[in-house]
Amino acid sequence: MAGWEPLSKLVHHEIQLATEDGRDLGNPQTWQDKLCNAGEDEDALNQLMDQLLALPERNDDPFDEPSELDAIKRLRPAGISLPPCTLSDEHLYDRLYGAWLGRCCGCALGKPVEPFMGKHNGLSSRQRIKQYLTAIDPSEYPISDYIPQYSPAQEQTGKTNCKPSTREHIAYMESDDDIRYTVLGQLVLRDKGLTFTSWDIVEAWWKHLPYRFVCTAETQAYRNMVIRYGFDTHKHPQQVDWQWIATHHNPYRQWIGADIRVDSWAYACPGNPQLAAELAWRDARISHVKNGIYGAMFMAAMIASAFVCDDPLTIIQSGLAQIPASSRLYLQMQQVIEICTKHDCDPNAYESVFDEIEKLLGHYHPVHTNNNAGIVVGALLLGKHDFQTVISLAVMGGWDTDCNAATAGSILGAMHGAVYLPEKWTHKLNDKLLSEVVGYHPIAISECAQRSLEIVQADRC
Repeated sequence: MAGWEPLSKLVHHEIQLATEDGRDLGNPQTWQDKLCNAGEDEDALNQLMDQLLALPERNDDPFDEPSELDAIKRLRPAGISLPPCTLSDEHLYDRLYGAWLGRCCGCALGKPVEPFMGKHNGLSSRQRIKQYLTAIDPSEYPISDYIPQYSPAQEQTGKTNCKPSTREHIAYMESDDDIRYTVLGQLVLRDKGLTFTSWDIVEAWWKHLPYRFVCTAETQAYRNMVIRYGFDTHKHPQQVDWQWIATHHNPYRQWIGADIRVDSWAYACPGNPQLAAELAWRDARISHVKNGIYGAMFMAAMIASAFVCDDPLTIIQSGLAQIPASSRLYLQMQQVIEICTKHDCDPNAYESVFDEIEKLLGHYHPVHTNNNAGIVVGALLLGKHDFQTVISLAVMGGWDTDCNAATAGSILGAMHGAVYLPEKWTHKLNDKLLSEVVGYHPIAISECAQRSLEIVQADRC
């Protein structure tokens, strides 16, 4: 069983990943020819995959991208000084509730157009979203409300997904991986506290996360854990080969999957981006390497920083301080900051900003870590403190729309609290989450925030 996609498709993605992360492919077309000649022969495809994984890095590759935490720490830039978190329990609860609500609102906004992440009928991801909405009415763009279910342009753009998150039907936060992982993180923290291990997360996946709920990198890691260790969660293996778990038949290991698993780690340590990043690393290493891990650490650190800082640029810099300065993600996010600064971080310049981000990062797969991180950074810098602008820009930027808007919404919610968030966006959820996780289906979103507060309180004792 190949996993998320057929083995031939996995090899195709591995060739692309090798091109992106500095392995010496020689002539990439030679590998494409080998893939074509292999057809669906499993032995030939497995041999190709092994050869690709064994390729050395190019001598001229300027990046140093380790996956182990100690090596990551040695390559970090200078840290950003943040004030301690002195929020009262009442105010911290409001911030946590805001973060949960912000994540839900952003996710629900992006879900219907998530299928638009790739090119279609000659239209880019961004163009598909814009054409879909403007065909309804020119006033629908820029986005100012949840996405309508139907558009006169849908034959050209494609159809929306996730009917319960469309404007006509939204009445709660529907089940989604961007939210289920937040729930799962909370369950791990409830049972294990801040000292949880990567294996504790594996056991939580097996207990609470059916295989059909996982995608791309998580599918491959889930499969690899079962192949190597079975389902015996009563015995912790003396040694776990995390490198094999994260890389075997897993060309998605630098995609966005680990980013969307970090929110509860950040909620557990408000104002402590370094700890949030370390908790995110313990999780991300199961299924990701290099920039896939850095994206998770970056997002977790930004969310944790937002509890004590209301300057978007400082929050972004605080997040970047937790990843190697020698990495592609670090360099490219600095370039995105420069793009936004060149346009005076003017929200009205979003089309030009996204054009430049697409030119810089559009060579990545639509679900890659780096290009989607660029959209989140751009949305935060252009949208500043305006919740609607931030989550709308995170969707209008295209690619993985629900993931990007969920993360951006989480940051804005943690920054300002639930009291700040516009009822226009929050009231349609009716404070209700259907996660398809036992104990959280259904559940009040406010109850999720209360449980997050109790985790923080327990860790303070």
